[in-house]
Order: sequence, then C-alpha cells, then structure tokens
Amino acid sequence: MYGKRRLLTVAVLLLGLWILGVTGYVIIEGWNVLDAIYMTTISLTTVGYDEVHPLSPAGRIFTALLIAMGVGFFFYALGVLAGAIFEGHLKGLLGKRKMEKTISNLKQHFIICGYGRIGMSICRVLEERQYPLVVIENDPSVIREIEINNLLHVTGNATHDEILIQAGVERAKGIICVLSTDADNVYITLTARSLNPGLSIVARADDAHAENKMIQAGANRVISPYEIGARRMALAVLQPTVTEFLDLAVHSSAFDLSIEQVEIDSKSSLDGVSLVDAALRQKLGVTVLAVQQSSGEMTLTLPPDYIIRGGDIVVALGSREGLNALRELGRGTLTVRCAVKRAL
Repeated sequence: MYGKRRLLTVAVLLLGLWILGVTGYVIIEGWNVLDAIYMTTISLTTVGYDEVHPLSPAGRIFTALLIAMGVGFFFYALGVLAGAIFEGHLKGLLGKRKMEKTISNLKQHFIICGYGRIGMSICRVLEERQYPLVVIENDPSVIREIEINNLLHVTGNATHDEILIQAGVERAKGIICVLSTDADNVYITLTARSLNPGLSIVARADDAHAENKMIQAGANRVISPYEIGARRMALAVLQPTVTEFLDLAVHSSAFDLSIEQVEIDSKSSLDGVSLVDAALRQKLGVTVLAVQQSSGEMTLTLPPDYIIRGGDIVVALGSREGLNALRELGRGTLTVRCAVKRAL
C-alpha cells in the first residue's frame, strides 16, 4: 500500500510540473498552448532541442528552474520505482521464507492437493474446525486466490516427491487428493504412502474403475463426488427429514449441535469405564452414537454396560462445548470434573 502511494505521488508531481511549465510559458512569454506544451516537454526531459521562440530574461530564469525541477523529479522517480520493485521483491521473498519455515514446523497437519471447487470447500471445513493445513497447487491464477485467503501453500506439482516433502508429508496426519484426473490422484497416493506409511489418505475418483486402483495404491478412503451427490439427492427426496438433520448436525454453524469423532487415549480417565458409569449425556450433554474399536470393528448398537477402551474412536452428538470437553477428556488432558465445568 505504501509503495502504491509513492507511485501515485510520482504521477501527481509529474502532472503538476507539466501544468506549471505550460502555465508559466503562456503567462511569462505569451505563447500559445501548443508551443508552451512543446517547450515544457523539452525542458523537463532535458533533450536539448532548440527553443520555439527566443526567451526573455524572465523566461530563461523560469526555464532554468523548470529544468532543475525536471532533473530532480527524474532522480526522485527513479528512486521510487527502484524502491517499489525492491520492496515488492523483498516482501515476497521474506513472505515465502516465513511460510516455508511455518510449514517446516507443522506436525499432524493435513495436505490438500488441488484447490478447485472441492479443494476450496475442504479447506473451508478444516479452517472452521481449526485444523492446520497446507495446500499444494501449481496454477498461478489459483495461487493468487490461495494467497488472498491467507492459506499456507506450496507451489508445484503434487505428483512430485520433493513438493510433497516440502509440504511436510512425512509429518502430516492426512492427505486429501482432489486433482482433476484419477491418474494424478493415484500417483500422489502411491508417492505419499511410500513417504509416510502411517498417513491417512483420502482420494477423489471420478471413474468407478479407478477406485480399486486407488485402494491398491494405498488410499484409506476413495470418494466419488458424483456417486455421493447422486445418493444425497435421492435421500433428499426419499428421506428429507433425515437429510436435514444430518445437514444441521454436520454442516450447520447456526445451531449448537455437531457430530464429531473422538479418539480415547489409554491415559484417559474414560479407559475401562462403561457408558452408564461415564454418564456423558448427563455430565457433558453428549450422546454416544457409535464406537469404532482399535481392531476396526464398528459397533452401532451400544448397550449401557459397554466398556470404553483406550484406542476406541467414539462418534458422539452434542454441543460444541460438550464435544470439546469430551475430546480433551479422551486425550487425558482433563479430569471428568474439569470436563464437566468446561462443558457447562
């Protein structure tokens, strides 16, 4: 912004000198406007052409002053332009280095490969839930949009090993591949899995035949936007109330209600406690809908005497405060009493 103001100042000064010169020759020498414009031009640019008319003593003094001001303006404008170029380059360089340092310090973050309509929506959801993320994109026009949204990003082709490493794939928690072609998403899946065997990989597949290839390449989940969109539209017609409830629980921020998954750590006070004794609904206002055990088995119908174990992933419905308290309780960073105070 400061550089733009200085450039505007240069333009205003140039216009002011031009008007001053033309007005001075018209008043002092009595020339017409065209002759005054010509004389002002050769004086400010110091090209050394002959005068259009002989100058009076007053005119010569005015011309000398105009030339001096023109030379001073030239050096000032040159300094402003050089400063603006250097400042822009330096700002961009420092900003890039700062972002690279920030990315290098990230751990357990998410990498989004591609910032199209789907990638943009994914970033919005992760930002709303305050998860750290890095975007990989190589389209300059899209990168400008990423910069406007102040997102950490790496410029380059996500199928290249060095770009994934620069995005911190070896330290990342998950990667989401939403490039426009299935072949690129398969290649990213293969590369990311080789660089980080424990990485959670979700890949987009437009072709149904590509889903098996992505699973074989190492993807944990393969999502077909067209298939999901078709099922969602069918459910919106067949079961509109259920669809509306899921929208409110998962996507809406207007209601203090959400569905989250919470991993139970072995050091959590919930480890070895039954659902009825934990009394999460009474204490936190949270309802446990399902539990995925460490073996991967999903239990949907939970009896009151179900024992919560370390390594379980609890799917729960409740308020943001209650779910946040449950998450910290699951990590073992809060006791039940503190979690209840936090929820209230």
